[in-house]
Amino acid sequence: MEKHVNIVAALHIGLSILGILAGIFVYVLFYFIGDLSNDDQARFVLSIIAKVLVIFMIVLSLPGIVGGIGLFKRKEWARILTLIVSVLDLVNFPVGTAVGVYSIWALAQPEIIEQFKQN
Repeated sequence: MEKHVNIVAALHIGLSILGILAGIFVYVLFYFIGDLSNDDQARFVLSIIAKVLVIFMIVLSLPGIVGGIGLFKRKEWARILTLIVSVLDLVNFPVGTAVGVYSIWALAQPEIIEQFKQN
């Protein structure tokens, strides 16, 4: 079961990094569209939307990174945080759903719960 915890940690870190990269991509895309419009008002509105979206996506991704690092260190709080993030990931179909289901299954095993309580 030790291997499953490492896989869950790596999956959450990887999925969160992809979320941050997607946020950066959306940010660049909105700025590019704003520049193409040649309209100052559109450029201003799109820049605000881009900033809000990238901040939102980074804020949503940070708990997955923190939880994944904590899982590698076998911290009980990280197991709980990752379970919460996994439940939220269930709505992110199809990749988030698969990662969420696997994470919930792996982190809810009695051996894993005991292992984390000992640390």
